[in-house]
Amino acid sequence: MTDDRMADEPQERDVADAVEGVEGVEDANGGLDGENGDETEPRAADGRVPGRRGMATRQRLLDCTQRMLRTETYRDLEVVDIAREAGTSPATFYQYFPDVTTAIVSLAETAALEGNEQLTALVKQGPWRGAAGYATAEAIASGFIHFWEERWPLMRVMELTAAEGDQRFRSIRTRLLNEFTVALSEVIASVQTKNPNPVDPMASASVLVSMLAHVAAHRYGFEFYGIRTEELERSMAQILWTTVTGQRPPKGS
Repeated sequence: MTDDRMADEPQERDVADAVEGVEGVEDANGGLDGENGDETEPRAADGRVPGRRGMATRQRLLDCTQRMLRTETYRDLEVVDIAREAGTSPATFYQYFPDVTTAIVSLAETAALEGNEQLTALVKQGPWRGAAGYATAEAIASGFIHFWEERWPLMRVMELTAAEGDQRFRSIRTRLLNEFTVALSEVIASVQTKNPNPVDPMASASVLVSMLAHVAAHRYGFEFYGIRTEELERSMAQILWTTVTGQRPPKGS
């Protein structure tokens, strides 16, 4: 990915900094707050906490980045293109992010928080006995497919960069799946208390999560070879149900 700034961008940024940014700096105008702010709040590239107007600009840049990932590879995505799409300047982009990859990391962190909440809730809130329990397994299989589908350009970048060893994306991917894995292992341990040959619940949960994530990430490849998504979900649900409960899937499932 090329993140090098154009030759005239440093001067443009200097001008923007000199006037304290076209997006506003003073709290009264909803710009960047230079002194106070929650440490958990998103920060500008210089460490200041964006105000209301600054946050809106930051989010617009992120929305454009995510939208452009649908048509551009992340290595080809450049600051000048994102800024143009957002209707602002590269200098403004650099007020919030030092490079394109950092913006993508921010998007990935948000996705991890959303996935952690959505997917883990399916495990914790759903029953695991009888027909209703099998419906939980179906909901999890479908939930993974839909979560990846809604964010496929971002998830593709996360998978590729994590595989390449980028620690930022590896950490985010771990946060996305870790709580779900732990919750699933706890369900396995509680459901299979009478299993005469129990397998380490965490090992079983880890294998299941690897299956769910891998199939969700590569479902278009499966579809290319004629395997429908509905059948992928059905197969994952049956494997999930049998591994978690130690029982055969209900008839007709």
